[in-house]
Amino acid sequence: MAKTKKTDIHTIIKQYGLNVNFYERYGKSFKVITNEGVFALKRISPQKGTDFVKNVQMLYHRGYNRIVPIYPTMDGRYGVLHENDLYYLMPWLPNEEKEDRNEKHQKMFRELARLHTLSVKDIQLSKEQRKEHYDQTVWQWERETEFFEEFLERSEQKWYMSPFELMFCTFYQDIFRAAKYSKEQLEKWYEVSKDQEKGRTVVVHGKISTEHFLYDERGYGYFSNFEQSNILSPIHDLLPFLARTLNTFPKRMDECVDWLNTYLSHFPFREDEKYLFLGYLAYPGPIHQIVEEYYLKKTKKNEWEFVKQLQRKYWLLKNTEYVVMRMNEIDKQKTDPS
Repeated sequence: MAKTKKTDIHTIIKQYGLNVNFYERYGKSFKVITNEGVFALKRISPQKGTDFVKNVQMLYHRGYNRIVPIYPTMDGRYGVLHENDLYYLMPWLPNEEKEDRNEKHQKMFRELARLHTLSVKDIQLSKEQRKEHYDQTVWQWERETEFFEEFLERSEQKWYMSPFELMFCTFYQDIFRAAKYSKEQLEKWYEVSKDQEKGRTVVVHGKISTEHFLYDERGYGYFSNFEQSNILSPIHDLLPFLARTLNTFPKRMDECVDWLNTYLSHFPFREDEKYLFLGYLAYPGPIHQIVEEYYLKKTKKNEWEFVKQLQRKYWLLKNTEYVVMRMNEIDKQKTDPS
C-alpha cells in the first residue's frame, strides 16, 4: 500500500460531508478530528472490503449490534476507493479499560458467543465432503508423523547430533503423543458426523483479540476490524486466538481455560465440533514447520535461531497440552459428575 498523504485524508473525509481539523496515525488507522467530532479512518485493500461490509451488515440484520459502526458516505457507500486503497470511517471509541486483563477477555468471549449465536446457520454438507476432508487431513498428518519418525532416526544414527537434533529427540515423545491424540479426535469426529448432511456455520470475526474489542464511553464492549470475517465453523475464531495466546513461555494457562468455558457456556459445541476443535488444537503443526525448515535448509537461519524457535514451539505444545487436558477434565465432570 502507498503511504497516505495529508491531501488524501482531506479528500476522503470530504466525501462524508466533514472537514478535517487535525489527524494523527494510530497503527493502520487514523484518528481524525473534524467539525462534527472524532472519527477513526481505516485503510484496507479493496479485495477485503466487499466481504467484510457484507458480513457486518448481515450481523446488524440478525440483531447483533456490538460492532463499531461503519459510516456511509454522503452518497451511501460504506467505503471510499482512493489511490487503489479502500478507506472506511467509524466513530473513535475512547477504549478506557476499567477492569483487569482477565475480565476484559471474559467480556470479549461472552460477546463472541453472542455473535456466533445470532449468526449461526446450518448448511448442507454431504457425506462425500466430510469423507474428503477426513481423508485429506489424515493423509497429511500421517505424512508429517512419518517425517518426524524419519528425522528422529536420522538424528539418532549420527555420532554427534547437532543441538537442534538433540533437542528434537528429547521432545519427540511429547510430539508423537500430541499427533496421536489429534488423530484420535479426528477419527471420533468422523465417526460421529459421517452420516450427518448438515454443518454449522457462523460469521467468524477472523482475528479476535482485545485490541479489536473496544469500549465506548459507557463501558460497553464492541468488536472492530471485521476485515478477515468469513462464514465458517465457529472453531475458526478460537483456534487462531489460542495459537497466539499460548505461544509463550511455559505456564498453567488456567485463564485460557476459563475464557473457553465462558464462551462454551453461552455457545456450546456440538459433539462433532468438540472433537474437531480438540484435534486441531492439539496437533503439533508448528513443530513440523520448523523441523521441516531445518531439514530442507532453505533459510539462512543459524543453528541457534533454529534451536530457539524449536524451544518456543515446544512451549506452545506444552501450554496447549495443558488446556486440552483441562478441557477434557471439565467435559468429563459434566458427563459424569460422580
